[in-house]
Amino acid sequence: MQPHPEGVLLPVRAQPGAKSSGVRGVQDGALKVSVTQIAEKGKANKALLAVLSQALDVRKSQLELVAGATAGHKQFLVRGVTVEELRQRIGTLLE
Repeated sequence: MQPHPEGVLLPVRAQPGAKSSGVRGVQDGALKVSVTQIAEKGKANKALLAVLSQALDVRKSQLELVAGATAGHKQFLVRGVTVEELRQRIGTLLE
């Protein structure tokens, strides 16, 4: 995670086409998130936004995919939170 003028840059490792959607843990310094949608025409990215929004307790409008639209490793901008707040939310999520 890196601080950003508008919030925090969150690295995400996406796993499309999974049996269920959800946050699976941390892998290689990135939040591992699986979604049931397949990686086709942005469907998996939309599903990722929904899963992250619910899991991190932020509005979808606070999330923006800033890098990796067609890759497994993605970077999301989470607006309106600090690195420490996000770290706490992720810690609670993974307990």
